Amino acid sequence: MAENKASITHQLQSVKRKSGKSYSQIAKETGLTNVYVAQLLRRQAQLKAETAPKLRAALPDLPEDLIAEMMTPPLRSYDPQLIQDPTIYRLNEAVMHFGESIKEIINEEYGDGISRSTWFQG
Repeated sequence: MAENKASITHQLQSVKRKSGKSYSQIAKETGLTNVYVAQLLRRQAQLKAETAPKLRAALPDLPEDLIAEMMTPPLRSYDPQLIQDPTIYRLNEAVMHFGESIKEIINEEYGDGISRSTWFQG
């Protein structure tokens, strides 16, 4: 299954590269956030039916079979070696440093509960 995900992700990234567009450009064209577009094209998020036509317009070379695949629930994953990348390491460090304060603000704003990563989606 992981090999299939890697193959699909490679195909999605190839379509993006071929388009010459940045995540921010695609986000502007689709009305999504750049992070959510990146998550979609890395198969870490599920493409919603109402968003598919917008993504298709922004990336016209995106084949129908990949769009259909993107609309299925993804196998979200994490590569433990990713933490070795300096940018990822620093982001992790920032979460560890600011985590308690962020949690308190979430509790204040949204009540006692667990924050959802879907808050970061478009």
